[in-house]
Amino acid sequence: MASGHSSISTDVPAMSIVAMSITMRSRVTIVKKEALCSSNQRAFEFCKEGIIVEGDSTPIKADLVIFGTGFKGDQKLIDIFASPLFQNLMAGCLDSTVPLYRECIHPRIPQMAVVGYSESLANLYTYEMRARWVAHFLDGGFQLPRIEQMEKDVTEWEKFMKRYLHEYYRRSSIGTIHIWYNDHLCKDIGCNPKRKKGFLANLFLPYGPLDYVGVGSNEK
Repeated sequence: MASGHSSISTDVPAMSIVAMSITMRSRVTIVKKEALCSSNQRAFEFCKEGIIVEGDSTPIKADLVIFGTGFKGDQKLIDIFASPLFQNLMAGCLDSTVPLYRECIHPRIPQMAVVGYSESLANLYTYEMRARWVAHFLDGGFQLPRIEQMEKDVTEWEKFMKRYLHEYYRRSSIGTIHIWYNDHLCKDIGCNPKRKKGFLANLFLPYGPLDYVGVGSNEK
């Protein structure tokens, strides 16, 4: 079941907002053989043969149903709370980014950490870095700055989001600055953000997930 959202933007580079789709050659072959079909219907129900979509009485035979529902991550964060006060704090202003320090912790709700809201080009290792940062904080490895300092930092990040992501700033994508973002996490944890051996390697070689293996565990 596919969402109605386009994966490509004509105004903002798709890589900047991590709005990319990768089509595998094998998937094209499967579609041509009609082994895989897609539908933009928003309502459906399961039946013995597969599913029945809204407005069609003929069942679609299916062994597997994949939901491509799209998402509104900021609304999911808001819905965590029953209190209107905390809902408003988490939502922030509609013309601002979701106010999370290090994309993890709301400055005025430090008892809760969010891992996985903002996106990157390689989400798994970005989320692992974020989880390591939270674990190190919970273990007493470092203290959060004062509320005012965290809010100032959030505002600086917001300026960047609006400059480069334009109307998509609420997505909080760090795809174009994931190395800089990881540098901040490493410094907080107490690790050297220069992950490669040698000045020239740090200056010219690309960074990837393997460069951050062991961050926050045995090194300082």
